[in-house]
Amino acid sequence: MDLREMVDEAYGAGLRLVGSGQQARGVPQLAAVPLDRLGVALATVDGEVIGAGDCREPFSVQSLSKVFSLALALAHEGESLWKGVRRQPSSLRYDALVQLDVDHGVPRNPFVNAGALVVVDRLMAAHRTRSAAAVLELLRAESGNPAIRIDPRVAESERGASHRNAAAALLMASHGRLEHEAAELLDQYVDQCAIAASCVDVAQAGLFLARGGRRARGRPPLLPARQVRRLNAVVLTCGTYGAAGDVACEVGAPVKSGIGGGVLAVFPGHGTVCAWSPGLDEAGNSVAGMAVVEEVADATGWSVF
Repeated sequence: MDLREMVDEAYGAGLRLVGSGQQARGVPQLAAVPLDRLGVALATVDGEVIGAGDCREPFSVQSLSKVFSLALALAHEGESLWKGVRRQPSSLRYDALVQLDVDHGVPRNPFVNAGALVVVDRLMAAHRTRSAAAVLELLRAESGNPAIRIDPRVAESERGASHRNAAAALLMASHGRLEHEAAELLDQYVDQCAIAASCVDVAQAGLFLARGGRRARGRPPLLPARQVRRLNAVVLTCGTYGAAGDVACEVGAPVKSGIGGGVLAVFPGHGTVCAWSPGLDEAGNSVAGMAVVEEVADATGWSVF
């Protein structure tokens, strides 16, 4: 297989859908990103990196960061992490509150916003409240790009629009589920989501998930292979919110999306693909980005099934 040709064809499949959907409306700074952007990057476990389009333009990773924060929390907490957050898919919006109250403040999974807040709460305990800095450092180390940063404009914009996240934090606190104060927790969560990185950065940073936990440049594994398999399973079943079932059928591999328009697909034993285009569908997933990863899955046969 000619991977360069395959990436170009996947980019073409996404390009036909650029302009579809709409930007995330809940964060004013994200709503201002032009719809005409599309970047694609493939990183293989053998060290090859192939990009197309706007693959080196930094974008707001938003919920893609949740994969990396979850990995760090699992490395610190181990299986006890799952006492505070479940591993069940949710058919509701990523910022829904009704189900959270019915479930006595225990989020359905670590990728809905409430679940990600629980993960941040545990990371804050492990890293002296500097959980966002820990996620940033992991992305820098695994991508090899020390220039990855938190975008202060996005962070400020998101802080002014975090009412539902604040409500989720207070609701969980009312059930005794959080260790840290809601305001402090939200600050770290917003900074984590406001990290700006390119498709090339994210694809390379996520490679440890395709390598069974082995990190870049010979660093000790972050997680044992068994936990990596479990993390990938949660990404597969919960990473694209209400669309997770359809994505599992179409892509057949773990996929995580973010409202910044980023999509990260993990093909265990083969590599990762990151695509970015800010136009979102009703589930909050990038329209063009999902077309890219579906094309890669079809062309390579790298499905886990």
